[in-house]
Amino acid sequence: MATGWGSLLQDEQQLEELARQAVDRALAEGVLLRTAREPSSSNVVSYAPFTLFPSLVPTALLEQAYAVQMDFNLLVDAVSQDAAFLEQTLSSTIKRDDYTARLFDIHKQVLKEGVAQTVFLGLNRSDYMFQHNTDGSPALKQIEINTISASFGGLASRTPAVHRHVLNVLSKTKEAAKILSNNPSKGLALGIAKAWELYGSANALVLLIAQEKERNIFDQRAIENELLAKNIHVIRRRFEDVSEKGSLDQDRRLLMDGQEVAVVYFRDGYMPNQYSQQNWEARLLLERSCAVKCPDIATQLAGTKKVQQELSRVGVLEMLLPGQPETVARLRATFAGLYSLDMGAEGDQAIAEALAAPSRFVLKPQREGGGNNLYGEEMVQALQQLKDSEERASYILMEKIEPEPFGNCLLRPGSPAQVVQCISELGIFGVYVRQGKTLVMNKHVGHLLRTKAIEHADGGVAAGVAVLDNPYPV
Repeated sequence: MATGWGSLLQDEQQLEELARQAVDRALAEGVLLRTAREPSSSNVVSYAPFTLFPSLVPTALLEQAYAVQMDFNLLVDAVSQDAAFLEQTLSSTIKRDDYTARLFDIHKQVLKEGVAQTVFLGLNRSDYMFQHNTDGSPALKQIEINTISASFGGLASRTPAVHRHVLNVLSKTKEAAKILSNNPSKGLALGIAKAWELYGSANALVLLIAQEKERNIFDQRAIENELLAKNIHVIRRRFEDVSEKGSLDQDRRLLMDGQEVAVVYFRDGYMPNQYSQQNWEARLLLERSCAVKCPDIATQLAGTKKVQQELSRVGVLEMLLPGQPETVARLRATFAGLYSLDMGAEGDQAIAEALAAPSRFVLKPQREGGGNNLYGEEMVQALQQLKDSEERASYILMEKIEPEPFGNCLLRPGSPAQVVQCISELGIFGVYVRQGKTLVMNKHVGHLLRTKAIEHADGGVAAGVAVLDNPYPV
């Protein structure tokens, strides 16, 4: 890959002036977060961290990531409908991982009572890195797929203008024109609107399940505003509010403060510390309703690391997507090596390989939200503790993707502009809507590029490590 903005990164004075201009433009465009000090209030806000320059991404890999997104949508949807596959895949995990077990209990309860919802909505984001092969060529490798609360579709639609501005200031108008327009929030809202329409009740609302302290509110507001422009009203409530004021009528319609809810959009409920006993009961109430959940519990389970690892096994994609060899081939081309740590010879061998060459692997628990994975010495210590315990089944082992680092300048509130060696992660947003057994929408709706300094192994923008970026196609 080309070296990028090399010479521009060496002029410190120019960088400082550009950084001031970029920050002001980011604030003007609405690339905003609430502050860590006041996460529940918009009285004081700051810009969301971002790169001063867009990062170079090979056009072929960007196109490949877009082309495979509809296949991933189909795959997630297929997994969510295959109760036997989910049960078999998660059987060892739920014995040792209390959080996954509680989600699975709700899934079983809903199946036993009979699934009330007839319309299904998936808003997901598939994340990739660019593996630097030994021959120097880059390859697209999937890190994970996020099936719940996939964020930054709103802010990602605001950042292209900032990078165009920086390049225009440098009189690089040709380069500025190459930055792709991107509006994931519009596409995500289209999916919610379609699900709302198919639910078929003109006065029903969209219920966004929000956290009490939400720094990333402007990202969510972008989707709310798109919906309001279509005359679809969104109410924001916490799990606690659902448990106090939510109810089901005799037809299992969900009522919130007495108003019917058509779609429940979760921007909370993806990590164990987000659930009290009261919140678990609220989640069950929502799942039992006929409202469209985004995601429903089966789709959240379809996004677990254990499912990701099982999907990479020989023959599993063919079983879930029969008669679709091209789809299977496109999906499989993006898989990195994934290994089960279940008790037995296969798990023993994976652990032995990781202990022999720790730099080649990552240890992943069944968690979302960034900052959970273990690398290097930490991974070795964890594996030595886990290797004779059944608790190891609540983790998977993944081949470590090795991208080629590049220079960029990271801008963060309260920190001086820093030129560092970075790596990027590309996310593609996908939307699908199914009514009964009929898929009525399946599309990709935009991208997210996040970049971090190479010393940070794990963590996204919300976890405070990566910053927002844009792909500069080369």
